[in-house]
Amino acid sequence: MHPQKNIILVGPMGAGKTTIGRLLSQTLGLSFVDSDKAIEERAGANIPWIFDVEGEEGFRRREESMIAELCEQQGILLATGGGAVTREANRNVLKLRGFVIYLHTTVAQQIERTSRDRNRPLLQTEDPAAVLRKLFAVRDPLYRETANMIINTDRRSPRSVVNEILKKLQTEGWHV
Repeated sequence: MHPQKNIILVGPMGAGKTTIGRLLSQTLGLSFVDSDKAIEERAGANIPWIFDVEGEEGFRRREESMIAELCEQQGILLATGGGAVTREANRNVLKLRGFVIYLHTTVAQQIERTSRDRNRPLLQTEDPAAVLRKLFAVRDPLYRETANMIINTDRRSPRSVVNEILKKLQTEGWHV
């Protein structure tokens, strides 16, 4: 294990951050934390409700505060929400306090993985694919700017993604 860094997963909704994060954290012996779940627990409400009442800006303020707080911990594997990288403060703290892995996936794969999920406020629209394309165009450069490592998750099992991450972490000097 790398002595002072957390592992942080960034990427769009449907990339597999939660599923892969849980598997990877178990393998590495890190505590798994999902920033969206931590926000929901603190607020006592789910993310769609926060979006309805406070708007995206209100949610992003909560997210920035939660990410800063979580990144003060050591020995965690943090899965962030898809939009966490849209705030410069988040990108800075993620890079400073962790080894950031961008779980990259295509918009087509996102559509397939999120089509039945009603807990994603930004996709509750007539044309979720158009929303995903627009978000990808804005966020992909930010994920890349923040990441220490980029891993493609399209059409892959979570275990194969975790195995690739473990191999690449070893080449980065991590003891896994």
